[in-house]
Amino acid sequence: MLATAVAAHRNRVSRCEATAFRAVNGLPDSLYPPAWVIMQLGTLGAAPASAGAAWLAGDRELAGRLLVGGTATWALSKLVKRVVRRPRPAMLLPGTHRRGPDAAGLGYLSGHAGVAIALGAAALPHLGPAARVLTLTAMPAVGLTRVYVGAHLPLDIAGGAALGLAIDAALALAQDALTPPPPREARQAAGCGTA
Repeated sequence: MLATAVAAHRNRVSRCEATAFRAVNGLPDSLYPPAWVIMQLGTLGAAPASAGAAWLAGDRELAGRLLVGGTATWALSKLVKRVVRRPRPAMLLPGTHRRGPDAAGLGYLSGHAGVAIALGAAALPHLGPAARVLTLTAMPAVGLTRVYVGAHLPLDIAGGAALGLAIDAALALAQDALTPPPPREARQAAGCGTA
């Protein structure tokens, strides 16, 4: 995340980033309705919605991780925006296609991308094969839709994704540290600690 923040802080867009942005942002306007639906997977509301689904499925631990991870990623993205202060693409690249309501505030980093990655990373180990494929498709698609609507540049997406991964990794470590070890009998049955 730090590498993308440093690059974005200069408020310049490299030729490579501009080319990648224009390739996605220049796609047909007819893609907006499905893009809008996909974008919702990275909103703040996606955290309690996914946590509620996990809770109803009986996985209270996952529900907590989804709620905390998605919400923390969204909140921290707002803080990072204030530090880096990179404008939205329309301020940096003339001819940016803006679709839907104009995104307010600053560009770096993408909270949508961060939330989608944090939620997806937390959920993946709990999903079956088909749901994993859908999740692995949706995670980057959220970021791409934010580029498509003109709300973010590629570095904004990369920074958001890095933040989402970092938050989920920190929660996984905290969860492991707080989980009591299994009883001695269970460790012995698994072949651990037989001495």
